[in-house]
Amino acid sequence: MNKLALIFTAFFLVSFIFPEEKCRHQQNSVSMQAVQADGPYVLYYGNKMYAKYIMNDDGWKVLKTDTLDALQKASYSFTVATDMPGKTFTVKLKTELKNEKSEYKKVSKQLIISDIEGNFKALRRLLQANGVIDSNFNWIFGEGHLVLTGDFVDRGEQVTEVLWLIYSLEEKAKAFGGYVHFILGNHEIMNMSGDLRYLHPKYKENTEFLNQPYPDLYGDRSELGRWLRTKNVVEKIGDILFVHGGISSVVNNLTISVSKINDVARPFYADSTLQYPDLKTEIIYSDYGPFWYRGYYTGKTIASLQQVDSTLDKYDVKAIATGHTIVSDTISVHFNGKVFNTDVHHAKGLSGALLIEDGKFYRVSSLGEKLRLLE
Repeated sequence: MNKLALIFTAFFLVSFIFPEEKCRHQQNSVSMQAVQADGPYVLYYGNKMYAKYIMNDDGWKVLKTDTLDALQKASYSFTVATDMPGKTFTVKLKTELKNEKSEYKKVSKQLIISDIEGNFKALRRLLQANGVIDSNFNWIFGEGHLVLTGDFVDRGEQVTEVLWLIYSLEEKAKAFGGYVHFILGNHEIMNMSGDLRYLHPKYKENTEFLNQPYPDLYGDRSELGRWLRTKNVVEKIGDILFVHGGISSVVNNLTISVSKINDVARPFYADSTLQYPDLKTEIIYSDYGPFWYRGYYTGKTIASLQQVDSTLDKYDVKAIATGHTIVSDTISVHFNGKVFNTDVHHAKGLSGALLIEDGKFYRVSSLGEKLRLLE
């Protein structure tokens, strides 16, 4: 076989064995027809900032990078893709990132959503149908508070887009006297600490393309990683406690405040060693901790009404709102109206949220339906 035939045969075999290789090809330039497929991932190295986009350019996966002086971040904005072809929203980077407060005064209107898991469409539809954002992703909820109780990453195909939407809505809400609370769930902490067992295959391929470990994209050199580290694992808003999993009897017995829970948890969001310095930290990160606990709804030992009442008394609240564990196809009420579960089957089209308006509780849908709870 001559040399030319050998080259042709080798090329044919590579194309046959690795049919997806075209999707991993990098080019030096991006055409005008290129479509944003993922990103941006905003990373800081030294005094430089790099915004990395993965583009789909006529079937080729192409890397686009914007490089700026890190001091220019306040003037940098970008567009992010949505679930609708051609429809984007704009994100402006924050000038400052600081840790969230743990406790807030009572507000007249709150919408609570949990466990979106990278399903941008479900989140968009819920927010638009219930008057939080308009069709152009502008905040129209006034002084209302949007409360997101964890697990907005993993499983789905639009994790990056979901996170940038939450990030962008925070400043938009503040401009109208509103607020966005993003309380971390176990999946956000899993992603930061390198536990990627539920990560969608798309992101495993993209990290190979970027030649960068996935946890680095949410590490302390990244904008989204730094932002996630400012978030809490439990918050109190007025007379309601918001937490991803729940408050176990073990945590009740710690005699630990809401702010102290967050102070104990925050330094270990990205820890993968599981070597904690004291018993409180071990409990917070155990199955009895606020972002792993499932005892309100399932397990060998189901929480008692006395346990729930103890939590309400301890934190001076009237109700607890959680996600984490699906127990119904819709928003459900437990323990005589003292615990609300907001984890539903978003991926199956059964989205829902909890609306609290002037002290009344409602189940709302992505079609704008509104049903009073606790008549």
